[in-house]
Amino acid sequence: MTWIGCIAGMPVVLFALAASSEPAAEPTEIRCPGDYGGHLQGVATDQRDAIFWSFTVQLVKTDIHGAILAKVDVPNHHGDLEYHDGQVYVAVNLGAFNQEPGQADSWIYVYNAGDLALIGRHEAPELVHGAGGMAYHNGRFIVIGGLPEGYNENYAYEYDEDLKFIKRHVVDSGYTRMGIQTAGYFKGHWWFGCYEDHKGLLKCDESFHVVGRYDPNYAVGIAQLTPAQCLRGITERVEGTKRYTGRVVIDVPGKETPAPPAE
Repeated sequence: MTWIGCIAGMPVVLFALAASSEPAAEPTEIRCPGDYGGHLQGVATDQRDAIFWSFTVQLVKTDIHGAILAKVDVPNHHGDLEYHDGQVYVAVNLGAFNQEPGQADSWIYVYNAGDLALIGRHEAPELVHGAGGMAYHNGRFIVIGGLPEGYNENYAYEYDEDLKFIKRHVVDSGYTRMGIQTAGYFKGHWWFGCYEDHKGLLKCDESFHVVGRYDPNYAVGIAQLTPAQCLRGITERVEGTKRYTGRVVIDVPGKETPAPPAE
C-alpha cells in the first residue's frame, strides 16, 4: 500500500480507512474549493494523489486534500468521468438527454490528467439517449447515459481502449429516472448511480445483471479511492444563485442488505 507516502498529512482516519475494509463511523470529507456553473456530475481518482471533478461546464483537478491543481471551462454538458493511464475521459452530450433516438449528440472527450488540456474527442453515436457517465476496467470502457420514460431497462455501452465500440449490454434494472448517471468498478462489480430517491445505487455482475440495489445515492459521483473504499459525490446549490459546490466522502458502497433487483 502506497497511500501513506502519497497523502502524508491527511487526517489519521484516512490512514485507518486505507488499511481496513471497515468504513469509519463518520467518513472523511474532501471539499472541492469554490462554486461552479453546474452541479457535480462525477468524480474520478488516479488512486494515488489526485481527484478529478466534473461540474457540467467545468473540470477541476485537486490533490487529495482538496487543493486545486488545475481548472478548465468545458462545453455543456460534461458528465461523469474516469481516469486511466494518465488521461481523463469524460462522457459528453451536446444534444438533448432522455429523448428518443435522434436528439442526442454523444461524445467521449479525453484530457491530459496533468493540466486538463483537451487532447481528443471521439463520437459515441451508440448512446442514443445521451452520454452521461463512464468507467474503466480490464481493457474496456463502459459508458452509460440517459433514458426516456417508458423503457424498462438501462444500457451499458462497451468500448475498447481506443474507444472503438464493441457492444451494448442490457442492464435489467427496470426504469430509473433519467437513466444512469455515474459508473464505477469496485470489488469485482460494476456500480451505477441513478437519480432515484431510494435504492438508487445498482450493483451489477460482469454480465451487467443487477445483483443488488442500495442506499445511499451515488448519482453525482462514485470512484475507487483504495482497494477498500470509494468516494461518494455530494453537490449542493449555493443559496440564491445558480451555482453549485461539490464534495466527497470516503465510503463503502453496498454496506446495507440489498433490495431485490427490479423485475
